[in-house]
Amino acid sequence: MNPAQAVLDRVGRRSVQVLGEIGYASMLLFESLYFLVLGWRRGQPVRLRMVFEQMRQVGIDALPIVSLLSLTIGVMLGIQFISALSEFGAESQVIIATAKSITREFGALITAIVVAGRTGSALAARLGSMVVSQEVDALAVSGIEPVRYLVAPALVAMLVMVPMLTVFANLVALTGAGLYASGPLDMSLSAYLATTLSLLEPRDLWEGLSKSVVFALLITLIGTSTGFGVQGGAEGVGRATTRAVVMSISAIVVADMLFSFFLNR
Repeated sequence: MNPAQAVLDRVGRRSVQVLGEIGYASMLLFESLYFLVLGWRRGQPVRLRMVFEQMRQVGIDALPIVSLLSLTIGVMLGIQFISALSEFGAESQVIIATAKSITREFGALITAIVVAGRTGSALAARLGSMVVSQEVDALAVSGIEPVRYLVAPALVAMLVMVPMLTVFANLVALTGAGLYASGPLDMSLSAYLATTLSLLEPRDLWEGLSKSVVFALLITLIGTSTGFGVQGGAEGVGRATTRAVVMSISAIVVADMLFSFFLNR
């Protein structure tokens, strides 16, 4: 096989593998939705206790790190916009530029990256360990659907908590921007925040929230599909965890680019 054929062979095999992974993730999504809507008719309802536990892990436990990073991003944007716009004598535009950047882009993006690093990796590691120890097979043998028991609660928790975390991140980041920018703009923090809220439009908030829903879906499906596909024992679990984080963040960035392209044309 010559070098050109070898390259084409690798590309073809990788393409088939990617398509298979997308198909498997889609199957997990449809099965989860089925159990959420009709699982009770088969005696396989999604337990609210498990959903609430996942919500705590996804949302409440992530508040400290989301707060820290959001505050840092807000201050950073305040510094950058003050520095850049002051060169053109446009300091008055700092408030609207910062507000739209945070609500449309950075709030959802930072939240999704944090959740991917925390929850996406945890899902992959947990499911991978269960696959290696044959706990998933034991669930199926005992009559418990693994997707209903392991995937559906995580999906619901992510779809609820990631948008809520995004709203929280927006508020903290806007406060951080105000803490820095209110000084150079010669206005109080309360006046800065009041001006920010008056300048924001519903579209700014909905754009960020719509991104967060898609990000939550991507993180859940990538984490669970990667975990279910673990092979090779403990070493395979480690590889799957790393792969889940890398793929989730890559998918988030690509999806964010597509959102920005189509929503701001």
